[in-house]
Amino acid sequence: MEYITIHQPSKIVFGTGSFDQFIRDIRVSGLKRLFVLVVPFLKNQIDQKFNLLADSGIAYHINAGLNTEPGFSHYHHYLEEAKAFQPDGVIGIGGGSVLDVAKLLAAMINNTQKIDEVVGIGLLKKRDLYMACIPTTSGTGSEVSPNAILLDESDGMKKGIISPFLVPDAAYIDPLLTDGMLSEIMASTGMDALTHCLEAFTNKFAHPMIDLYALEGIRLIGRSLVKACANDLQARTDLSLGSLYGGMCLGPVNTAAVHALSYPLGSGFKIAHGLANALLLPYVMEYNLPSDIKRYKQVALALGAELKASDEETAREGVAIVRSLLQQCKLPLKLSEIGIPEESIPAMARSAVKIQRLMKNNIREILLDDAIGIYQKAY
Repeated sequence: MEYITIHQPSKIVFGTGSFDQFIRDIRVSGLKRLFVLVVPFLKNQIDQKFNLLADSGIAYHINAGLNTEPGFSHYHHYLEEAKAFQPDGVIGIGGGSVLDVAKLLAAMINNTQKIDEVVGIGLLKKRDLYMACIPTTSGTGSEVSPNAILLDESDGMKKGIISPFLVPDAAYIDPLLTDGMLSEIMASTGMDALTHCLEAFTNKFAHPMIDLYALEGIRLIGRSLVKACANDLQARTDLSLGSLYGGMCLGPVNTAAVHALSYPLGSGFKIAHGLANALLLPYVMEYNLPSDIKRYKQVALALGAELKASDEETAREGVAIVRSLLQQCKLPLKLSEIGIPEESIPAMARSAVKIQRLMKNNIREILLDDAIGIYQKAY
């Protein structure tokens, strides 16, 4: 068995009402100045809760301006604003975009390194500010992961910063914060979480310690996603837990070809990350399945498939269930449905195969012609 290193927040609070526990914890934390990055639609609700911090002598600055997947330019803007406030803690409340930027701010406010010096794996040298993350979507798992992903506008490529210093000190996962989320966002972010779990389990570097999280995440998300899109609280709770497990998979094992192939859709055509993953997932599953039928059989069973006459038939039922989830959640199944021009496929494939930090994890090698073939099947 290969050795594995797992970095997680020192405190994880999960369940309805977790946000109120966050407020109670911060009031007795000794922190004095908080820079808060929050998703726009929660601004008013957060203002009401944070008034309790002011009563405890804690100053805070709330920015609710980030409403798109972030690029380096967004990061630089928020970094200057945060430095001017001189916080001793950074709080991220939102989806993966908000959380990723908040994590980077906490590490970079007092850091002499520049952003281009920390892109990659293990290059960030420190973080000396407190950081807490509170997700409002059930998708990225960024609240427990060592990853932050930004678009580099200079070359149109999404870049990853991966470091244990990006693992928050605390994560508070409150399913109530997903209340009222648009069903299409719930569906696409939930499929992103499913992809995290599935790609960790069917991964060249899969590990028994992470398999536990991955398979349980697949089971929770598979059974809850459709009901969660109908705003069922128990289903949203299950989906939040499945997303948390997906985030726990990201550091020690990470994702693979689905994510690599999805990045050009986001950087080139502004397709939301979760939607891109959702659309491509069944096609990559079909491509990978011959390389590890037994693993994909376990995936299918976790998704609720019944045993078929052979392992391969059972495994293929898992692909069918994923397609059914997309259809039930009214998500697209084809690149042509989301406006991707067919002539862009070769360029997207060239970009995707360059993302070797993810492609190297895939259980079946994907060369340029293979990537083109996957995109064409998805078209």
